Amino acid sequence: MPEPSDPHALSGEDLETWAALATVLEWLPTALDTGLQRDAGLTHFEYGVMYALASAPDRTLRMSVLASYANSTLSRLSRAATRLESKGWLRRTTDPTDGRYTLATLTDLGVQTVDDATPGHESTVRRLVLEPLTQAQTRQLREISRRIMRSVRDDDGWRPPSGAAH
Repeated sequence: MPEPSDPHALSGEDLETWAALATVLEWLPTALDTGLQRDAGLTHFEYGVMYALASAPDRTLRMSVLASYANSTLSRLSRAATRLESKGWLRRTTDPTDGRYTLATLTDLGVQTVDDATPGHESTVRRLVLEPLTQAQTRQLREISRRIMRSVRDDDGWRPPSGAAH
């Protein structure tokens, strides 16, 4: 444990802020997984993959792009894709424009699954994240989250397309 006089030690408000954020980072994924598992048999990670595909042109993305969006290794994404394929929700094919890449496409049944899971998931997000905050705090949370994202990685991550229905 660092000495209290260590200038790099977290203390006071900094430690309280970090403790609160670290707790959210631990608790929120489990809460999101619980609702999606109950309602759709999906993890939050799998839902995120399917949601990104549902929002993509032709419901298709390269696996490497999808892995970047999900902040995932190709190996983890491939295991999730195998589970989603076994349920008929996703299909993988070789990219016809460049055979070195694999495409992931959300099937019609996958689209239906996302459509069915989304209302419950959005309700959970509203209840756990948005409703406890004022409108101004929601805007602040968005900006704070984007600033933290940019300090972690030098890209914007996945953003829903304008007017996305999913």
